[in-house]
Amino acid sequence: MKKLLNYAILVFCGLHLTLVFAADADVLRESQDRAEIQGLMWRYVRALDSFNGEAYAAVFTEDGQFRSGNQGVTQGRAALKKMVDDLKKSREERAAKGEPVPPMNHMIPNSYIEFVDADHARYHSYWMTVFGAGGPETPPRIAASGRGVDEIVRVNGEWLIQSRDVSPKD
Repeated sequence: MKKLLNYAILVFCGLHLTLVFAADADVLRESQDRAEIQGLMWRYVRALDSFNGEAYAAVFTEDGQFRSGNQGVTQGRAALKKMVDDLKKSREERAAKGEPVPPMNHMIPNSYIEFVDADHARYHSYWMTVFGAGGPETPPRIAASGRGVDEIVRVNGEWLIQSRDVSPKD
């Protein structure tokens, strides 16, 4: 009887440790996923603010989309790249005419990552676009602000934006 009791205790302890390690692994995985998603969103704003269409398109899935209330939907990497390339071209044309072209900075100061499942997250945020801050002649001014909801998915081990909606209805 004592041998059976010892065996039962050993099995119980083994199961308990397995559950503890599994829970720790889940917490570690979610923490790593959060850091990777934050890195993704940093690459998103950096590509946009540096007018790098190639890098901008690369943070989206192949069929990724950008949704804006006033611009509609831009879908697919080629169209997303063109959107940023056109923005860069427009700024270069204005600069060539001698018009001021202040720096552009996108900020996502408040965000929350909601995990839908292991390979799908929803990124809720408030965002702001600031022009200026290029010195005393170009003081910063808020050009736009709003709320966003992004669908982020893991594709081949990499988190990518499936849909970025900067003007959700709800």
